[in-house]
Amino acid sequence: MEDACPRRDPHKKAAKTKDGVLPIKAMAAHRIVVATHGHCFDGMASAALYSHLMRHVRKGRSLAFRYVSCGYGPNMSHVPETWLDGDENAILDFKYTPSTKLTWYFDHHATAFTTDDERAEALAGASGRPGEGRQVYFDAKYGSCTKLIADTAARIFGVHMDHLRELVEWAEVIDTAGFATAADAVRRDEPVLQLSSVVEQHGDRAFLDAIIPKLLTRSLYDVAKDPWVTQLWEPIDKARAVIVERVRTRSTITGRVVLTDLTDAPNETAAKFVSYALFPECMYSVTLSRAGKHLKMAVGYNPWCGIPRDHNIGSICKRFGGGGHAVVGAATFRNSDEEAARAAALSVVRELCE
Repeated sequence: MEDACPRRDPHKKAAKTKDGVLPIKAMAAHRIVVATHGHCFDGMASAALYSHLMRHVRKGRSLAFRYVSCGYGPNMSHVPETWLDGDENAILDFKYTPSTKLTWYFDHHATAFTTDDERAEALAGASGRPGEGRQVYFDAKYGSCTKLIADTAARIFGVHMDHLRELVEWAEVIDTAGFATAADAVRRDEPVLQLSSVVEQHGDRAFLDAIIPKLLTRSLYDVAKDPWVTQLWEPIDKARAVIVERVRTRSTITGRVVLTDLTDAPNETAAKFVSYALFPECMYSVTLSRAGKHLKMAVGYNPWCGIPRDHNIGSICKRFGGGGHAVVGAATFRNSDEEAARAAALSVVRELCE
């Protein structure tokens, strides 16, 4: 029978450092999977703040982060368990996944949990010891997941994010549509807003892997003006005039709702807030678009219309397998289900007109 630990060859000299000390084999890095809302400024910013938090919580350990871009699609309402293969696994700014592999959860969407029982079970199963056991932090009163992580890090862990303050502030503005006017929301002369458009179009795994280390070591404005980001922005900028014209010509107004149907062609450039800039008198918008392998129905409340909101949009979208906030939400359909997507959009328009 062979020895479990083979004996060293006595004739072979052991390697030594210049100090004459035998080198210690490096410990394997502690692997952390960060599954965050992809193609989303808040999801990107949340991943950056969470990474900074973990560097403090696991201080002294070699950490290896792997970022996963999560998006809602016809075949994906939760994070697949196979993705959660790290020593620790986090889900940020995305729907809760009831898995024993999940160790960290931060979210602020009212539709984060499939049922009230799931929410109660998740919160009850959270460890009361900071950084030990499953950590679940959920608060739908927050405008952004980024701010939730920043406040939780300071309050629970004593970790302050002062050097990331601009990232937190911009995540709040962008995720809550906290602009003075609709025109301000769609303008893109501000570098950070250009970055937000780049994230919406390119925010996959590779993009997150590349940009998050930059956000942790450089100012937000410096990253936004990085040549790599500006190169990605240039074709988006050129396409903006086209998407504005498409929204203008493919929109119809029913009562207080503007319905925009962009399913005639794939749409890679986001049309966020364009409806409100073009049709400021409308209170709600419903937009159908085609991107990649699915159709998307985006629903929103016009915060600049001057009329108090009287519908919970996240709850409406949840009925179609989607979700979101009270003021904005979305649901997705297979490309082959175009009739169903259009029927859903029309039913939402009727509901919002009531």
